[in-house]
Amino acid sequence: MRIEAFLQQSPVVQAGRMARRMEASLNRALREEGVTFFEALVLAAIFFEKRGEIRPSMLAETFETTRGNVSHCVSSLEAKGLVERRIDPEDARAMRLLLKPLGRKRAVRVVGILDRMQRRFEESVGTKVLEGMMEQMERVEEICSGMGRG
Repeated sequence: MRIEAFLQQSPVVQAGRMARRMEASLNRALREEGVTFFEALVLAAIFFEKRGEIRPSMLAETFETTRGNVSHCVSSLEAKGLVERRIDPEDARAMRLLLKPLGRKRAVRVVGILDRMQRRFEESVGTKVLEGMMEQMERVEEICSGMGRG
């Protein structure tokens, strides 16, 4: 298509394309664990916090996504028997998330997978290069944010 030259040069378009391809690859890497990349991140987040301290709204804020996306993910993890929701004893309008025993075991495995992925990135590309890449991406994001404000 004629627009392809523009798409190839646009850092925003290329970042989106790369993100989708990377997520698809990570989903394949996590397939044996029966979770998606986002589900793995949610399991890891719940695993690393104190038991019963995580609320879905905290996950939405941390992962910069909607509460609806988090709710959908948690529902999927519940259906898999990995997570349970409990009413917050301090606020009956809120929910707390807990790992079930199977969820704890799965969380340990996915944390290991995510850690190995990170080490592989660092060994293959180098920590300094990764840090520089992140800085460049943040600069492009700042430019986009500025355009969105007018």
